[in-house]
Amino acid sequence: MNLTAFLAYSIIVTFTPGPSNIVIFSTAQNRGHKKAFEFVAGATLAFGILLILSATLNSYLFEIMPKIQNVMQIIGTAYILYLALKILHMDDGGDADSSGGFITGFTMQFCNPKAILFTLTVIGSFIVPVFTDPLDIAMYVAILTLIGLCASSSWVVLGTLFRRYLRPYQKQANIILALAMVYCAWSVSGIENLI
Repeated sequence: MNLTAFLAYSIIVTFTPGPSNIVIFSTAQNRGHKKAFEFVAGATLAFGILLILSATLNSYLFEIMPKIQNVMQIIGTAYILYLALKILHMDDGGDADSSGGFITGFTMQFCNPKAILFTLTVIGSFIVPVFTDPLDIAMYVAILTLIGLCASSSWVVLGTLFRRYLRPYQKQANIILALAMVYCAWSVSGIENLI
């Protein structure tokens, strides 16, 4: 296995903006780092489960993926749009306790096409073709989970640092973050391929 390519791919995909990272940033900015780390804990646990499932069922999942792709696009798009709406209204005093917590982070990863496709491709492209020993595969699943945790945590730090500067512009920041989520939903929906 090309370790440099594996690490580069894993770091680039997990650290770049996506639905989860945008929600983490927004939660840290609006609710603080403690609430954002609750989200990160749920997202990291779900990410690890997705990696384990991918490692266990990789060949089967690739076979059925074309059949479930449309369903995942619809579910993922709807959930991302729902989260965009929650981000948009985060600072209006509504639903403060349920927004951005452990359950949201956990659930979001299973509806996040970026996370699902990443787990399928990284395991299918880098791990399974090279390693057959379950301990080797488990080690790489642990490494990938740690990379995901570091990526999510960096978005908490970023959101917390920007909190002070964006506070006077909270509504505008929420609008920008919600629009970024709408763009994520558009990207995963597959609509652009139909146009």
